Order: sequence, then structure tokens, then C-alpha cells
Amino acid sequence: GEHTAVVDRIEEANAILEVNADGDLYELVVAEERLPATGRHGDAVFEVMIQDGDVVTATYNSEATTERQNTSQERFDRLSDRPPHTDEGDSE
Repeated sequence: GEHTAVVDRIEEANAILEVNADGDLYELVVAEERLPATGRHGDAVFEVMIQDGDVVTATYNSEATTERQNTSQERFDRLSDRPPHTDEGDSE
């Protein structure tokens, strides 16, 4: 069926995809060369067609990839803006 997949990482010429199949997440390993060149990087989002546990087609979704990257950056920025933790016993 058709699912959304995200490149978790690239290892030894293989892309490890996190596939979201109707709310269930699982990993799928596919040869990196089977993915479009523009999406051969971590956090790239694809729409994939899977048959018998194998990726038949993979279409790179640049818009979803950018949105995912922006969301991750915003989350990081919010975390880095937290005030430093101080212990009540500290005196200045």
C-alpha cells in the first residue's frame, strides 16, 4: 500500500526508513540508490508504495521534508531558550 516514510539514517549504502502504516511505525531497509537522489539524506520524507515488504516506488516530498526540518529547528530553538536551571541552595 501507499505510506509515508522518513529516512532515519543512511548506513553502508542502505537507507533505513521509518514507515508510518496507518499509525503503526516500523523500519524498512532499502538500497540508498533506489531513492531519488534529492532525498538521500536524514529526515527526507517520501510517499512510498510497498508490496510484499519491498519499496516499489518512492516519491520525494520536498514540501513535507522542509516542514519537518522547520518543526525540528523550532523545537530546538524553544529548548535552547529555556532559562538556565538554578538550585535553590545556590547564592550569588
